Amino acid sequence: MTSVETESGHGGADGDGVPSGRDHDGYTPSARRIERERHRRARARRATAIAALSTLVTGVVLYLVVVHAPGWPRTKETFFSARYAREAFPKVLEGLWLNVRLLLICGAAVLVLGMLIAVARTLRGPVFFPLRALAAAYTDFFRGLPLIINLMIVVLGVPALRLQGVTVDPVLLGGTALTLTYSAYVAEVFRAGIESVHPSQRAAARSLGLTNRQALRHVVLPQAVRRQVPPLLNDLVSLQKDTGLVSIGGAIDAVRAADIIVGRSLNYTPYIVAGLVFVALTIPMTRFTDWVTARMDRRRAQGGAL
Repeated sequence: MTSVETESGHGGADGDGVPSGRDHDGYTPSARRIERERHRRARARRATAIAALSTLVTGVVLYLVVVHAPGWPRTKETFFSARYAREAFPKVLEGLWLNVRLLLICGAAVLVLGMLIAVARTLRGPVFFPLRALAAAYTDFFRGLPLIINLMIVVLGVPALRLQGVTVDPVLLGGTALTLTYSAYVAEVFRAGIESVHPSQRAAARSLGLTNRQALRHVVLPQAVRRQVPPLLNDLVSLQKDTGLVSIGGAIDAVRAADIIVGRSLNYTPYIVAGLVFVALTIPMTRFTDWVTARMDRRRAQGGAL
């Protein structure tokens, strides 16, 4: 009996992290497998080093190109002033709270309205044709209408009507315009998810005694929503950025707070500060979207439930 066979059966790994000796199942990896694992890890380390070096070289080249440009001193003073950055940062953060509230409220409204429109577009039977036509017209119109024009029409046009009981608050009107536009996009995402569910799922639900309404609620919609989570998150990321457009109506959000300082100082550094704040807010949402997408792809590849 060899020394390997007389061991307790607990496997180990060498300095490269490759299996060595006997593992928990009593399997002894071959020398070829150990060498293959070592080679794979060496290639991974080499690829990481090359990527890091390439990134460093690219960054250095871009830096040298920018700082040696003829207009760099003036650009640095106008767009990257530390003085105006310190002045703008707290005010931009204060205005960002409005953008966050708009994202939460409008995001919830967009999901609800988008789901209702999607369900209306997928209703069956001739009696529902007017509802399907109205839902299709809504999505076609607001998906084709530029968001900035929609905001101008709602924020500037509604107060001009002087309707009794209708708000003239630019925040509420801007949020309404965002909801109208994004609900059209989200409705199409939901509709694609509903139509991706195989008809046999609905037929199986009906065979178990569920009505069309119950089959839609308990069988079709849960599967449709799970499948469309990544594109829905992408739409919410876009909504988060576009909340800054409510500033065209005079709402004091992060963008408007930066614009006030720019108008007084004629220095554009506050715009850079506002842009970086939005980027910092967007990156976690983007990475979360990527994680959810990768997780669903792995489950789909493994044959798991979507």
